[in-house]
Amino acid sequence: MSSDVLKDSLAECGLPSALAVMGDRWSFMILHAAFNGVCHFEDFLEALGIARNVLASRLSGLVAEGIMERKVCEHDRRKAEYRLTEKGIDLLPSLLALRQWGEKYGLRVASNPVLADQRDGRPIAPMTIHAHDGRSLAWHDLKWLDRSQVGQSGECCD
Repeated sequence: MSSDVLKDSLAECGLPSALAVMGDRWSFMILHAAFNGVCHFEDFLEALGIARNVLASRLSGLVAEGIMERKVCEHDRRKAEYRLTEKGIDLLPSLLALRQWGEKYGLRVASNPVLADQRDGRPIAPMTIHAHDGRSLAWHDLKWLDRSQVGQSGECCD
């Protein structure tokens, strides 16, 4: 893909908008904590070691983007809970892929704790790319297509 085509395609690509929302270390760390049951402001502060003003700003942004929701606690109206929405939960594969990449190239060891299947206690498999029929795909198996070409294999028939 030429640089001009790539530049033009960014206008119709979801990556720039995703990065505008999540392209910050603290946003992913807040999500990680939320996936691990953290839901109160003070608990995020303690779990992450993040500055109060940075946390307030990131939580506000995540709520504004619909990734988290803020609900006032019924038992103490001065406190609020921050919970993942469906939109936030949909970020789990991205979070896991980044974590696995960090284990492989950053830490070079498996993280602890290990994320496991609740049913059998076995670690989850590495995140991979799958074709529509379930086949695992590698980078060399992929190609970018214009939307009008989707479903065409590119192979000629004799």
